[in-house]
Amino acid sequence: MYTIRRFEESVRELFTLGLIRGSTHVYIGEEAVAAGACSALGTDDYIVSTHRGHGHCLAKGGKLYPMMAELLGKETGYCRGKGGSMHIADPSIGILGAVGIVGSGLPLAVGAALSSKTLGDGRVTIAFFGDGASNQGTFHECLNLASVLKLPLVFICENNLYAITVACNLSTSVADISDRAAGYSMPGVTVDGNDVEKVYRTAKAAVDDARAGGGPTLIEAKTYRQEGHWIGDPQVYRKKAEVEDWIKKDPVKAYGKILTDTDAFTAKELKDIRAGVDKELEKAIEKAKKDDFLSPDKVTEDVYS
Repeated sequence: MYTIRRFEESVRELFTLGLIRGSTHVYIGEEAVAAGACSALGTDDYIVSTHRGHGHCLAKGGKLYPMMAELLGKETGYCRGKGGSMHIADPSIGILGAVGIVGSGLPLAVGAALSSKTLGDGRVTIAFFGDGASNQGTFHECLNLASVLKLPLVFICENNLYAITVACNLSTSVADISDRAAGYSMPGVTVDGNDVEKVYRTAKAAVDDARAGGGPTLIEAKTYRQEGHWIGDPQVYRKKAEVEDWIKKDPVKAYGKILTDTDAFTAKELKDIRAGVDKELEKAIEKAKKDDFLSPDKVTEDVYS
């Protein structure tokens, strides 16, 4: 969780300096969802991510250096600098890709889960998506098909209360998005998305059930993005007091306190972990800055047409 937080803070800084181009969405405040859910998966299991996907990729095992190189547009990035912030992928560790169009990752996740069931390879897929995607047709189509075919798939809705600038309670017919699972004959669970252990236990139960042939589950993780929808978002659609109230529930700080209060870690051990992350991240950034951009003659490589 701390790695994701520091990565995103660095992305925000690099974007502000003009070193990262294109629309960029940071995951600050939602780290517990990615960390908890991906901890329930094995290396061979799949995830499909979203436009706000850096945290998912890091939690699934993505490395700081190629991720940072990708955001900086360098050839050493995961997608050779062609994907950027919203399209990181690494199939070797099950990251099938982040997608920029709301709800468009869900059919990819259904396809991955269908392949796993057909091949009998025992893999489970997690599909991450936001509250806005739950109002898209792909959401309903995919839940229906996953249920009919009893696919090894876990749908995780990261309900951060806003679809860009539209509040969830103004656009969504149910108070809890997990209630929609009932229409597709699958379990639906709402969990505190700022509690990493609760997210893990909920995801683990769903992943284990899917792997055993029990079919899909819909999990709604209620969380909050502490930053705007994109870097530079003026955030005129929500009140400052609301943001400050959620920052008090910061998942990274809260879990650090739990770990020291329960003597799972000492304060020094946590400090050392953070220092190690900071050092690794600094090295990744400096190395990626020095790398080359993709040369023009390679632009059409790796492109389907």
